[in-house]
Amino acid sequence: MEQITIKEIARICGVGVSTVSRAINDHPDINPETKKKIMDTIAKYRYIPNNSARNLKRSESNTIAVLAKGISNPLFGKMIQLLEKDILGKQYLFVLQQVDEEENEVETAIRLEKEKRLKGIIFLGGTSHPREDLLRQLTVPFVICTVNAQLSEETDGFGVVAIDDEAESFRMVDYLCSMGHKKIAILTALERDSGIGRLRLTGYREALEKHGIPYDESLVVSMQPGQGTYTMENGYEQTRVLLEKGVQFTALYAIADTIAIGACKAIFDAGLRVPDDVSVAGFDGLDLADYYHPSLTTVEQPLEEMATEASRVLFELINKKQGREYQIFRANLREGQSVRRIQE
Repeated sequence: MEQITIKEIARICGVGVSTVSRAINDHPDINPETKKKIMDTIAKYRYIPNNSARNLKRSESNTIAVLAKGISNPLFGKMIQLLEKDILGKQYLFVLQQVDEEENEVETAIRLEKEKRLKGIIFLGGTSHPREDLLRQLTVPFVICTVNAQLSEETDGFGVVAIDDEAESFRMVDYLCSMGHKKIAILTALERDSGIGRLRLTGYREALEKHGIPYDESLVVSMQPGQGTYTMENGYEQTRVLLEKGVQFTALYAIADTIAIGACKAIFDAGLRVPDDVSVAGFDGLDLADYYHPSLTTVEQPLEEMATEASRVLFELINKKQGREYQIFRANLREGQSVRRIQE
């Protein structure tokens, strides 16, 4: 397919070539609606500007992009605010790109780098085993934040800022076992998930093994596609199905606070009580977990510290042009009122 030209983009949008150039160059003197129309058209026709087409000598960009994987995940809200404040404070431009759960975040980053002439990228969320052949197509430093991705020695110019999801999940289930629970259901991610859901499920299995509790497939519930993995709706629906099957459990562990709150609602609607009939535990430490009733026992991620560190690592990489840095934070097991001890 022949590459579309800047003149054709201008004709489709009903504007002049100079207006398209200003949109591409992120000039402030352009109507936001016009700019959006132009950029949407560029994306639709996969137009990649080049020097001859622009006929402009462009200065180096000072733009940092933050890609958030999973638009329904409230975990990223506070982190995005902190990152934006820090990036703008360093006199850089800030671009937020939301990535759907079904999209490949690295492919999106490659496209965005070409369009925006980025200086650096921060990934929020994504897979713990990203395709390194794609990552190596990025020509700017990047930081993977909230996912403990392990990359080979062949990849350079990156940082990882996260918690150890497997170890922290183990700690939560170990805690539930220490409270006397032996029948612990888990609401985990999609079956094909290769990100934090898989790591947290592994931690669950390891904690059961430590306590000599057999792994029971009937207590493992995967979120369903099409509803957003980390949503209250998905947590509610899958818990409702689990309860209707008559599966017996005394505790339910959800890999996200939003899923756990949806689960609580399903438990209440079934005529049961939390924690009297079923103890519930979550993961992430969102503010809403503290204000929910009963307050949710959860694994609290140090989101502010992680956002600050992700920004620091990225700018250090930008200055050095190369390097590898891993920063793994310890989470906090925050006891709420949603888990009770079972008497032997």
